[in-house]
Amino acid sequence: MAVFEKITIAKAINESLRASMEADPKVLVMGEDVGKLGGVFRVTDGLQKDFGEERVIDTPLAESGIVGTAIGMALRGYRPVVEIQFDGFVFPAYDQIVTQLAKMHARALGKVKVPVVIRIPYAGGIGAVEHHSESPEALFAHVAGLKIVSPSNSSDAYWMLQQAIAGDDPVIYFEPKRRYHDKSRLDTESIPDPLHKARIARTGSDLTLAAYGPMVKVCQDVANVAAEEGKSLEVVDLRSLSPIDFDTVQSSVQKTGRLVVVHEAPVFFGAGAEIAARITERCFYHLEAPVLRVGGFHSPYPPSRLEDEYLPGLDRVLDAVDRALAY
Repeated sequence: MAVFEKITIAKAINESLRASMEADPKVLVMGEDVGKLGGVFRVTDGLQKDFGEERVIDTPLAESGIVGTAIGMALRGYRPVVEIQFDGFVFPAYDQIVTQLAKMHARALGKVKVPVVIRIPYAGGIGAVEHHSESPEALFAHVAGLKIVSPSNSSDAYWMLQQAIAGDDPVIYFEPKRRYHDKSRLDTESIPDPLHKARIARTGSDLTLAAYGPMVKVCQDVANVAAEEGKSLEVVDLRSLSPIDFDTVQSSVQKTGRLVVVHEAPVFFGAGAEIAARITERCFYHLEAPVLRVGGFHSPYPPSRLEDEYLPGLDRVLDAVDRALAY
């Protein structure tokens, strides 16, 4: 147990995996290059050396086979933690995830548990090539039987992963890769928030910004700029996309009267649409303006030289804030 005043998200995930593996010999880590290399982002660095090749397994480049094997191991009592090397590589495993992993518990009438965690470094901002900067979270959140979470800071990265591993349901754990090296405080002796509970990252009174993963930092920066202009913005870190903690968002919007939902994934059919619809239903008589959404464009992720134009940034979010406050 320790307190880290400044620890990166990547290192916090490494510490979380280490703590889970020390606590339960049935926890395994598997994926492409997770062992000797320590993962392409070095998130699993040192784990194979300390826990051996039977618990930190370098797999072939076959995502469908990796997830299928993990399902079989979970049925035999293990708790596999699968790493998909990059977000765009998950699609060969999509069938295994949505038709097997997500359905097994219901198919067996609750008699079978499939405690598989799938770690996916996701989203853009790292100047990568095609298939390395996708945001597919809405595709999985639409599938009943899967839990979907995404941390935005080191403390959540540490605790949420352990909670996901300890649970009996399949969890897709989206890691905001461009935030891997962001540092924040971690107390490994603290009591963590429930896995699917949203967090008020900043209090405010004029408007609510709701975000998750890589966009939480953007929203906090927006709130700082807005404060200089005399505007008080509340930032809600959703943390979980399936289920979503609508109660926390509702409570915030009932106070502020305005909501802007921000995510890196395309706005079209994105998570923001569900949140906007639910909050409009729940807070109709509290809203002073329509719920607005800010996100990526409905287009393939662009080449790296154009990604700054594609990614929601300070100006796009501030523009939405101004539009909402103008009502």
